[in-house]
Amino acid sequence: METLQYLSPMGWKAIEIAVTLIVLAILFRWSGVIRYIPNDRLGILEKLWSFRGSVDNGFIALYGEAGFQPGVVRGGLHFFMPFQYAMHRANLVTIPQGQIGYVFARDGEPLPPTQTLASNVDADDFQDVRGFLTKGGQKGPQRKILREGTYAINLAQFIVLTAQSTYAVNLNASEQGLFADMSTLISERNGFEPVVIHDAEDLIGVVTIHDGPALPDGEIIAPTVANNPKDPNFHNNFQDPEKFLNAGGYRGRQLQVLADGSYFLNRIFATVELVEKTIIDVGTVGVVVSYTGRRSADISGQSYRHGELVETGARGVWSTPLLPGKYAFNTYAGNIIIVPTTNFVLKWTKEQFGEHRLDENLSEVSLITKDAFEPVLPLSVVVHIDYMKAPLVVQRFGDIKRLVEQTLDPMVSAYFKNIAQTKTLIELLQERSEIQRKSGDEMREKFNSYSLELQEVLIGTPRASNGQNSIEQILIQLRERQIAVEKVETYKLQEAAAIQERTLREKQALAEQQAKITTSALTIEISENEGKAQLARTRQQAETIQVTAKAEAEKVRLAGLGEADRIKAIALADAERIKATGFADAQKVRAVGLAEAEATEKKVAAFGGPDYQLHSQVLMRFAEAIENGRLPLVPQIQVGGAGGEKGAANGLVEMMLSMLVADRLGRPASPAAVPAPIEQQ
Repeated sequence: METLQYLSPMGWKAIEIAVTLIVLAILFRWSGVIRYIPNDRLGILEKLWSFRGSVDNGFIALYGEAGFQPGVVRGGLHFFMPFQYAMHRANLVTIPQGQIGYVFARDGEPLPPTQTLASNVDADDFQDVRGFLTKGGQKGPQRKILREGTYAINLAQFIVLTAQSTYAVNLNASEQGLFADMSTLISERNGFEPVVIHDAEDLIGVVTIHDGPALPDGEIIAPTVANNPKDPNFHNNFQDPEKFLNAGGYRGRQLQVLADGSYFLNRIFATVELVEKTIIDVGTVGVVVSYTGRRSADISGQSYRHGELVETGARGVWSTPLLPGKYAFNTYAGNIIIVPTTNFVLKWTKEQFGEHRLDENLSEVSLITKDAFEPVLPLSVVVHIDYMKAPLVVQRFGDIKRLVEQTLDPMVSAYFKNIAQTKTLIELLQERSEIQRKSGDEMREKFNSYSLELQEVLIGTPRASNGQNSIEQILIQLRERQIAVEKVETYKLQEAAAIQERTLREKQALAEQQAKITTSALTIEISENEGKAQLARTRQQAETIQVTAKAEAEKVRLAGLGEADRIKAIALADAERIKATGFADAQKVRAVGLAEAEATEKKVAAFGGPDYQLHSQVLMRFAEAIENGRLPLVPQIQVGGAGGEKGAANGLVEMMLSMLVADRLGRPASPAAVPAPIEQQ
């Protein structure tokens, strides 16, 4: 205070000027006469007072009333009436590449009770608030979305939700909670990004619309509308909600699905569920049971009384099945039942089942034979379904597995139970092939009545149930019997083989001699031909000789006649001479003979008589024979007599000498010297 007392009038003047300037500066600043907006931001004007008063309805002052103004202030210096406007600076709305922004309008026409989102048929420019409101724009969440880019939007009228932030001004606590929940809902649906369906994933998008009129009674799937690009209401896969609704689209799950590609959808308007494509493998067809579509007449025919078949696209069982391939089929609008068209095997065994697993609940058939055995029979049945008859089978039985378990299993089991009651266990084992053939023929007609083709029935070996061994005893007896039968057959075959071998060897020997036989036959034929030639030559020679001989004979005859006459004369002369000489010689011989006889008689008498003479001559002849034949005096091999004393045998020489000596001494020969009769020898 003391300092202020010593200020000069000039000091006081300076202070007053400074205070005045400060006050003026504050007033100027607070009055808002001049405002600066950066180029990357905008200003939202709020009119503090107006001679037109306040806004009666709505939130935006369209006619100069006090309140938020529809226009925005862009970058630069701006001059305003002092103390009339408040400036709210805000950022420009930026939507990144590949993302989506959602708009919520604070002001506009209220939504009707049947409408979920605000329509943007006419009011679709969010940067023109006045135009939006004057064209009947509706408040609340908008159907139209914001794509990539930067927008100068009045954030007093519109709240923009993006993945990064929420663009708005003057949000109170309740609004903050509302838009936070909305942002969370959109994030859970991945709504800030487009729907992308990759081809490699084999997925399709099933769309559910949350706005528009409800489905009619009895319908569960909304039909496809305006899907042709030439249609003026073509909505391009739900990306234009207004055209979809204008074309008559319904809310709810849609029949039309999204295939591969990217789709910018308002997730508040439409949600998407990704499901797998329907793949029908080779060797199968798909029978479609449609839950939606038009009503169609039955085209199954009068003879089929198990249900109706309809045309493709109608409601019911389609008469034409889907062939192998990939299909973007909406599984909420129908069901595809896969039916195998290749031969498939149904196995009545617990441990095994086929590739299609249609027989996983089947087991061996329990039998009771004629002789009270209780075996179980494993069997397999090969079945084929004509692909054009697949809808008939599905309409009649629902699906193939139900057909197998509720129809084929009891039918086949009953058939073989009936067969077993007429056969003994041994007959069941031995006649398996015949039973298999007969069962195939008889059951084929039954399968045909179910639109099935029976290809083959394959019967396994009956076996005992758990805990039983009586069948095994029968099998042991059968094996032993069969072994015995096989032995008999083996022996028969061996015998036949031996006979066959002998025959073969005979034929081989005959074959080996065949060449000789052939050569001999040729030789005989050649000899015969040579003989014939020789005979011809001989005949010719004979004729020549005959002629020559006749000439010679005549010559010889003539010569002989002359010689004969000559010899006859000589012979007569010689005969006379011989006659005379012979008479003289005869007389001489007679005289000599008489002399020798007389001498011999005397010799005989001198040597002991005629027996001695005989023996002497025999010995002389025997000696001459030995000398002329050069035989050994003592033979190398002796012939013994029967019963000789000490086993000794007298030789022939000894016998003769003995006889000679005995005769000489005048006593009979010893028994050993006399040859035994022939009978005794």
